[in-house]
Amino acid sequence: MELAARSCPTTPPTAHATLRARLTLALALAVAAGLAVLNAPGFVALAVGVLLACSVGAPHSASRVGSVLLKLSVVALGFGVEFGRVFEVGAAGLGAAALTLGAALALGVVLARRLGIERDTALLVTVGTAICGGAAIAAAAPALRARPAAIGAALAVVFLLNALALVLFPLAGDALHLSSTAFAHWCALAIHDTSSVVGAAATRGPEALEIATVAKLARSLWIAPVCLGLALFAQPRDAHPGRGAWSSAIGPLVFVAAFLAAAALASCTDGLQALWERTASFGRTGLTLALFALGLSLDRTALGQLNLRVAVLGATLWLALAALALALV
Repeated sequence: MELAARSCPTTPPTAHATLRARLTLALALAVAAGLAVLNAPGFVALAVGVLLACSVGAPHSASRVGSVLLKLSVVALGFGVEFGRVFEVGAAGLGAAALTLGAALALGVVLARRLGIERDTALLVTVGTAICGGAAIAAAAPALRARPAAIGAALAVVFLLNALALVLFPLAGDALHLSSTAFAHWCALAIHDTSSVVGAAATRGPEALEIATVAKLARSLWIAPVCLGLALFAQPRDAHPGRGAWSSAIGPLVFVAAFLAAAALASCTDGLQALWERTASFGRTGLTLALFALGLSLDRTALGQLNLRVAVLGATLWLALAALALALV
């Protein structure tokens, strides 16, 4: 009996966990391939990701892969945009972006005091709503030296509202009879993350997608001065801005510079337009997969970090920003 027991060892629990992780990854990759082949709309990709994450789980690297894929996809879209168009759209939306940013920051401070939300969480939610969602939160967190709990609560609220925007904005745009140009600018000013901005704008065609992408990137440029301001003025008196805060603020500029470089290269190489159009097409497919990865990040753990007061802050800021942006377009 003792010999038989030794010859048939039980499978270690870690082996089961590894097998489950591999099966989850294989399932996620298979679903992603199906979404890409079917050219699924953004809201479908997002919904499938959420359902998969809440039912069978998601790969641990889904959020990180989605972030990288989003950046690469947006840069790829740059090959389909005229370089002069970038500055035309960016300059046109600069004033509106500054106005919405200032209004969101002011309202966020007032609401946070009324709701009794601690400073770091309130600032992260406000910055995420005012600029570009998860990317702004990730950049502002080291500047504030924010605790993981504050970061998690802010990301959970912003990601949930970001997902809702992907579905609600196209419906609202149709109900309000907005033109493609107005709808694109509205998305760029009022939706949190770049992934949902381009996902919502893509429902109105290539021109709306181009305008929304450029206007959103112009809005994203505010990450750098805002994070530097937080690093200098929002820390305790005895704290000094660390290298992480400065690098986080500068990081988004590299992303925008890559998009501009792609647009410039495509504009000065007329003989390669077929290649650039194919690259931009790959970028649109990549955005669908990035939205799928965003859905995978909204699993039960992420949703469990939701806090009612923080959710009220985020939702109120978002609705106020959407109303102001609508008035500006």
